[in-house]
Amino acid sequence: MAEILFEFRQVGNCVKVTAIDSASGVEVSIVGSPTLTRYSLQQAALRKLKHVLEKKRK
Repeated sequence: MAEILFEFRQVGNCVKVTAIDSASGVEVSIVGSPTLTRYSLQQAALRKLKHVLEKKRK
């Protein structure tokens, strides 16, 4: 997998995390609680990105 870029944005009382695969340009987003750690939110977005990339390969 290529470099993964993450963007964290506060949206009201939630945090929107966007993960982008730099090689393919595939982008996914999740919304989580701001009480979660940055690492937890990042890992959730990464899992979703890996799932989407896997589906695109099939």
